[in-house]
Amino acid sequence: MASPPICAPATPLLPGAVAIIRISGASLASVLDPWLHLPPPRQATLRWLRWHGFQERALVLFFEAPSSFTGEDVVELQVHGNPLLVHRLLEHLGTLGVRMAEPGEFARRAILNGRMSVLEAEGLRDLIGAATDAQLRQAQARSGGVPPWILQARESLRPWLAQAEAAVDYGEEEGIELDLAYMQRSLEPLRCLFHVEQQRAEAARWIRDGIALALVGRPNAGKSTLFNQLAGDDRAIVTEVPGTTRDVLEVRTEWRGIPLRLYDTAGLRMTEDPVERLGVARVERVMREADLVLHLVPVGDRAGDPQLLERLRPYAEKCLEVRTHADLGPSEGLRVSAVAGDLDALEEALKARFLGGSSPDACLGALATVRQRELLKEMAFQLDLLFSLHPGCPPELPASVLQGAWGLLARLTGEDRAETTLDALFSGFCLGK
Repeated sequence: MASPPICAPATPLLPGAVAIIRISGASLASVLDPWLHLPPPRQATLRWLRWHGFQERALVLFFEAPSSFTGEDVVELQVHGNPLLVHRLLEHLGTLGVRMAEPGEFARRAILNGRMSVLEAEGLRDLIGAATDAQLRQAQARSGGVPPWILQARESLRPWLAQAEAAVDYGEEEGIELDLAYMQRSLEPLRCLFHVEQQRAEAARWIRDGIALALVGRPNAGKSTLFNQLAGDDRAIVTEVPGTTRDVLEVRTEWRGIPLRLYDTAGLRMTEDPVERLGVARVERVMREADLVLHLVPVGDRAGDPQLLERLRPYAEKCLEVRTHADLGPSEGLRVSAVAGDLDALEEALKARFLGGSSPDACLGALATVRQRELLKEMAFQLDLLFSLHPGCPPELPASVLQGAWGLLARLTGEDRAETTLDALFSGFCLGK
């Protein structure tokens, strides 16, 4: 059954030079004629569009099925970038039987028609949403379809899955036995591969999502100076007057190849200033939501302020003490000097905690979404479970484990076409995709 034709703006609804409207469906020529006579496929042609007292000269592109983004007939109309004009055109298309697309419906049709894998669609979504150079490189590295290691995993599992199922179905009748020890030796490289990709995925998530970094400490501990240095701009006011920062400042940035969501906070202290007290109260929420809390302590201070330490206690597992103003004197531990630009120790600490000690480029191409990471974790668990079996166990056990790993691979690439998977994926897409 053919899908009904859909349309959507493929460019933001903002004033600009050009706006693009995308239409997809079966046999679009019959749907759009006689209003629009379609040009030959892949030949940009100027056409006058006239409807309800309006007229617009548009550049029309026609991509004939199945050689299009969705695998259906696709028409793109390039018109002047006036949002009202785009709205009126979309309304007219509705009178022709072309409904507005749901978020991600173009990409969904591309997957259902075999023009794109789920992994490619997830890479496309991340490419559209990339906000830093590192995120852009990461998304581009994952937009090339199914990674080679997944194809390798299939080839490694396929013969053993067949042997295990044969042993279950015909073992007693045909005398087929499964050499579990040999199977385990043969699949050991695959087991290691799953664990390596799982580790790379855990690092890649921080490139994809960015690390939420909260800077906390007493007034004049160097929070705003470090905040500006990491942000690469003077976003926060820096003075010698305690309590200059009254509210939470937030900025998204990329520092030394690491995407960050930075939070500068009010200095933690007892104060009678009602505005400053509101700022101090908001620090709690920031610390709760942060991936890492940097407790900034000037080199000349003792880090044992009881009230401050009590506030940090609930976040001890994600709290890192950083000695600031390192250029002013000696101290132990992780030392930085934002004024002097001496932040190498902080860079190494972030890489060790979030990127496995490697550079951001080391996880390029790794799977990074929540869905992908959960499936990778389950796949690694399945192979570990296989290696926990002992020779002489019923063949049903290894067969079940191998079937589980095979099914997880299918879910990872989207070949099972689970509706819940597609719904979760496309809810984050814009209309024109």
